[in-house]
Amino acid sequence: MTAAESTAELGAWVSGVDVPEEVLDRLSLVLLDVFGVTAVGAAQPEQRALRAAWRAPDGPAPLVGAGTCVSTDAAAWLNGIALVSLELDEGNKYAKGHPAAHGFPAVLALAAELDSSGEDTAAALLAAYEVASRFGRATSLKPGAHPHGSWGVAGAAAGCARLLGLGPDATAAAIDTGAGMAIAGHFDSATTGNPVRNAWMGASQSSGLAAARMAAAGMARNTGTAALSLGTLLGSFDVGELTAELGVRWDITHGYFKRHASCSFTHPAADAVLALRAEFPAAAITSILVESHVLGAGLTSETWSNRLSAMFSTPFVVATAALTGQVAPDSALDDPQVQALARRVRLVAADDLTARLPAERAARVSIGFDDGTTLASEVPNPVGDADHHPLSEPDLVAMLKTWLPRQPGLVDRAVAVSHELPGLPRVGDALRGLAGGAEKELN
Repeated sequence: MTAAESTAELGAWVSGVDVPEEVLDRLSLVLLDVFGVTAVGAAQPEQRALRAAWRAPDGPAPLVGAGTCVSTDAAAWLNGIALVSLELDEGNKYAKGHPAAHGFPAVLALAAELDSSGEDTAAALLAAYEVASRFGRATSLKPGAHPHGSWGVAGAAAGCARLLGLGPDATAAAIDTGAGMAIAGHFDSATTGNPVRNAWMGASQSSGLAAARMAAAGMARNTGTAALSLGTLLGSFDVGELTAELGVRWDITHGYFKRHASCSFTHPAADAVLALRAEFPAAAITSILVESHVLGAGLTSETWSNRLSAMFSTPFVVATAALTGQVAPDSALDDPQVQALARRVRLVAADDLTARLPAERAARVSIGFDDGTTLASEVPNPVGDADHHPLSEPDLVAMLKTWLPRQPGLVDRAVAVSHELPGLPRVGDALRGLAGGAEKELN
């Protein structure tokens, strides 16, 4: 089957998809995470500065947690970048990235503009996730490429097309157009702390909206461009992954939620350290050896220039976890003890751990002490993965209220909307309520 034929099959599926009962609870949980994590990101000083510089016009779509509603496109872009700014957004190890973050902000902004039904909005969100994940499975990016803003744009386009009520052919054209709008971002932008890496997710929302609108106008075509853009140019592309077990396997049920504000590749090492933490005096640590799979073995920097680069430094994450017991959105970046311990962290690739991908993203940690003793721990996946100590709604709510101490009511509202949305006759007012109070009060 060609890329165009597979995309056509996806278009037909998306245009008629409804949310099956077996995934409704998981969709609600992912939606809660998106709402909450976006609000956490929106509360950061740099996000407040960005909103001020953007000067977005008033409109129908909420800036989640920011106390205002703006135009659809501005909300999609600004919520998208806020969602990923602290590395707390939901992800999927089989997609090799973040399907929800690629398209949920665009779908939600458009749903607020259209005042769509809850049934249609939920179906569009599910379509955005599943299509993005399938394109993520199909795409093997070249070494050095970052997944933000590449394969997931097709999911954003699919969700927006479903919300616009496009037919099978137009939906396929929207998906194909989204696949042709991929960003070629380098992974080093993350490790060196360049926020353009976050902007790629804002661009994914804008491109998804544009692709669906082009299809609605009759301008878009399905030519199988993903095989060229995501394949020939950016890596390789396995067309079969687009339709494998379509409508039977639901990738949204296989994702992970984050409890650490850091790249998911650092989480297993942090979890392994935290599992041992009660057994050692941090001051006595002389060395920490972290063994990881090949995907995470490059996050070796012992220095960081800002929070983004720190979140992509395994030495920072491991040292912070060992010394403070958490890796939070406000973990100190300039703690001399953390900096000193980070210089004693060594990260290496282990072939046996790489062989366990993608089902496991494992890590081994060995901690040496000044008396010559060592402690070791191995974890198969990060805590919060669907296959390893998955996080429940109470877990997410507790974390979000910790991260949003000044907005507990917003978290409660997000819980309510995440449950009620599929059954609402219209979603506009409910979504706009997630903007919260006046921005001057929230920030």
